Amino acid sequence: MTTSISAEFKITYTQFLDSDGQALGELPAFAHDKKIMLELYRWMVVTRTFDAKAINLQRTGKMGTYASSLGQEAISVGFGHAMQANDVLVPAYREYGAQFQRGVEMSEILAFWGGMERGNAYQHCPEDFPIAVPIGTQPLHAAGVAAAFKYRKQKRVAVAVCGDGATSEGDFYEAINVAGAWHLPVVFVVANNQWAISLSRKQQTNSETIAQKAIAAGILGKQVDGNDVIAMREVSLQALERARSGKGPTIIEAITYRLHDHTTADDATRYRGKEEVENAWKNEPVRRLKIYIESQGWWTAQDEEKLQQEAQEKVEKAVKEYFALPAEPVTAMFDYHFAKLPHDLAEQREIAEAFFDSKASHH
Repeated sequence: MTTSISAEFKITYTQFLDSDGQALGELPAFAHDKKIMLELYRWMVVTRTFDAKAINLQRTGKMGTYASSLGQEAISVGFGHAMQANDVLVPAYREYGAQFQRGVEMSEILAFWGGMERGNAYQHCPEDFPIAVPIGTQPLHAAGVAAAFKYRKQKRVAVAVCGDGATSEGDFYEAINVAGAWHLPVVFVVANNQWAISLSRKQQTNSETIAQKAIAAGILGKQVDGNDVIAMREVSLQALERARSGKGPTIIEAITYRLHDHTTADDATRYRGKEEVENAWKNEPVRRLKIYIESQGWWTAQDEEKLQQEAQEKVEKAVKEYFALPAEPVTAMFDYHFAKLPHDLAEQREIAEAFFDSKASHH
């Protein structure tokens, strides 16, 4: 008997800034471009400002359950900035930083979490997919979109975003398998925030990295510091261009930490310790980039004060637009699932409409 190595693989990890905003070596060219770096910082601050307001709206009963992106802003802002306008985003539910850059209105996001179906119909980027709450469905949808791009010979890329927990779902494996087999123009971004709701990363998969799951599908897998927006943009840009030029899919495992509860319906203090969260705050992405742009002489205290005010005004304007939206009719819960309602749902729709019409007539 003889034994030999059939194949060997490696997973690379990319980081440009440490947790204190200091460069770890040569930075990509765009990191020396003041305009780009300030754009990235502004989008992260705007996203965090929006996030804080959305949580307050939910806490005061003015919006439904909401999924916070606190601590994960660099991921969505980074890959969102690298995407082209004609690409298609297939998000999970923390990708606000990318969605805002692509033209999704804040009021549309608020409407979605407020239970309004109109929040799924994006005025400025109608081909982007709506927020997907089911875990792990997005990669399959993105593979389908990418298959259409390839069939039509379009130089476009589908970008799917999911969490670390979704990579333990069958849908994820099916998606990366078909993407590899068909050589599809798709990028899978996995926001590894260490917690699949209340289940830790260590408990839900024995894989040393999530990026290495790409190996079984015959596609490229990379790890990146998801709290380093420079690294996130650079690795995303490489993956997007690779897919666009016909070289196949990539899985990007973005290492980050969820600083808030899983959603506003969750209480993370039940399953993770205070010290763990405090340590994670030391690596958060907004402070890291702020230190870098200050060190370059591109940012001052006055700039920060102005940005904070502008972000607050932008968010407050969106909240007013959200409050001004007319209430959804009760029939809306039936009207966006099927081209033609099945008989039982059509009957339920009639009953619901009649009940609420009669209730309204008594007031």
